[in-house]
Amino acid sequence: MSETVKKVVIIGAGPAGLTAAYRLLQHPGYEVTVLEESSKIGGLSRTERHRGNRMDIGGHRFFSKSDEVNRLWEELLPRQETPERKGPDPQTSDDVMLVRHRLSRIYYRKRFFDYPVSLKLSTILNLGIRQTFLVGVSYLGCLFHKRRERSLEDFYINRFGRRLYQMFFECYTEKLWGVHPRAIAPDWGAQRVKGLSLTKALFTLLLKPFHRKNAKVETSLIETFLYPKFGPGQLWETMAEKVKQRGGTVLPDRRVTGIELENGRIVRVAARDSGGTEYRFHCDLAFSSMPVKDLVAALSPAAPPAVRKIAANLPYRDFITVGLLLKKLSVKSKPDLRIVPDCWIYVQEPDVRLGRIQVFNNWSPYLVADVDHTVWLGLEYFCTENDAMWNMPEAEFTAMAAAELEKIGIIDRNDILDSVKIKVKKAYPAYFGSYAQFGEVRAFLDAIPNLFCIGRNGQHRYNNMDHSMLTAIAAVRQAVAGSNDKTPVWSVNTEENYHEAN
Repeated sequence: MSETVKKVVIIGAGPAGLTAAYRLLQHPGYEVTVLEESSKIGGLSRTERHRGNRMDIGGHRFFSKSDEVNRLWEELLPRQETPERKGPDPQTSDDVMLVRHRLSRIYYRKRFFDYPVSLKLSTILNLGIRQTFLVGVSYLGCLFHKRRERSLEDFYINRFGRRLYQMFFECYTEKLWGVHPRAIAPDWGAQRVKGLSLTKALFTLLLKPFHRKNAKVETSLIETFLYPKFGPGQLWETMAEKVKQRGGTVLPDRRVTGIELENGRIVRVAARDSGGTEYRFHCDLAFSSMPVKDLVAALSPAAPPAVRKIAANLPYRDFITVGLLLKKLSVKSKPDLRIVPDCWIYVQEPDVRLGRIQVFNNWSPYLVADVDHTVWLGLEYFCTENDAMWNMPEAEFTAMAAAELEKIGIIDRNDILDSVKIKVKKAYPAYFGSYAQFGEVRAFLDAIPNLFCIGRNGQHRYNNMDHSMLTAIAAVRQAVAGSNDKTPVWSVNTEENYHEAN
């Protein structure tokens, strides 16, 4: 092989890692190997399968304000035919992106509220005149007396008022992160809620009839999105096949156990499969989407003690989804609809641990084996690895989840047909604890010239799927240009008007 060929190791076969491989192989002179710890492709964006039904772990809308990302998705799976444009028919073609209507709502006191919070008549009727008045007074107070934003609680109160914050943000946020919002850095709100506020929600409502087709709106208010016919994993599995066709290697079941440096550069990556076999991969260039905590721990020679300590204590939240197959739902919907129309339902009831419900029928009917006669739900719980929820036996956990759903009026347990429990480690990089010193870790990693940190876990940043892809695209551009400057990679997802909230 020519000496000019550079060997590249990419850690992780999720959106960031696969995008890096796909883009890099568009350039000559690179031998690319992708190492994936699990047996599945797609990382946090994979699709799980269970007895003919498919599960989207965490819910992944395919929407981006990046033309480059949209074009890349279109290369892999073209958009379905609509009155506005030609495309494949999902009934006859599997390689297709569906165009879906976005509806997410909040479930609070056994009633549905718009998500994000709106000022529609239905909201006022659900709250009642007195509660609406108090929400308004609370919001006016925050307009005239802005809080210094030292925590996520301050961030929310400044944008929605204390009363609305206590109704629709405080409980859910604590479920998600396991700590109170006042203990979380405001960075998370700036990244996820973005420019949205009660004022902007009101203006959006009032000005909606006058919006131009291509006018800018807050991404949190976007009403449609694209979605692969068989769930998000379908797109990443397609991309992995394209990587192989271009000469790349994608190796599932390869957990990285060591990263060797010589003269400050990464020269070898060690990995082990589930059978205990060890592998070593020489590399001239490395892209890492593995958790920063694990990346730093794998380095040899070891990072400085201060860096190791900060990285070792970086917090994460882990994730459990219960797939629940039902004959029907108990919760009332519109008379002309068989089931509720929501993609997500955010559960704000404080007396259950359940955080969010996915209705897979509404993400794509092709996720459900018998979509006309069953309802396929994903019940989302946030936890910490090895805590009581994480270690609870599957039968006990699914029974608890079913009891909670019945308690808040969503289902009758007698309608359950099947269930499954899926656990995901390090789903959410967290913004508290040693995160405050994360800059020291980043500076150390950036000083390794042939290492690029990409993706959600690779940057310990709560990126959307498209932002993870953009970090990979930026990293490839820098690498191909021969630049060691990582600034463009870290600059993805820092402009307020770009973000999307889940």
